[in-house]
Amino acid sequence: MRYIEWAFLFIIAGLGIALANFVGFEVGFMESLPGILILLAISMVSVFISKLVPLKLPIVAYCSILGLLLSCPFCPAREFVIASANKINFTAPLTMVGAFAGISISGQLKEFAKQGWKMILIACLVMTGTFLGSAIISQIMLSFTHAI
Repeated sequence: MRYIEWAFLFIIAGLGIALANFVGFEVGFMESLPGILILLAISMVSVFISKLVPLKLPIVAYCSILGLLLSCPFCPAREFVIASANKINFTAPLTMVGAFAGISISGQLKEFAKQGWKMILIACLVMTGTFLGSAIISQIMLSFTHAI
């Protein structure tokens, strides 16, 4: 995919995040704009890095690494990055991710249906296991840190 297409999709995603953040959480556009720009910049730089670095990791991995580096104590922009990102409720971007995922698989439903009932069973088990595993890990860590 060309970089102009990536940039266009990131702009659409940023507008969607801003809208979801405003409608769902009553955070003004100008208030959330720095955080959205930081997240989109991290995403775009991650796309470039994934094309340049010979180590073939998913773009999400590069996003995570770059986000961690920008928010760790030795980064001079740490306070600004964290303060800006805190203005965004992260369930707002998840709305966009869910919409993109739904759109991306909608054209492949016939192929999915051809897999049969076993694939649906496996998908349900994977989703349930992922949810339960995350819930157990969260419960252990929150109990360990006395947050609950």
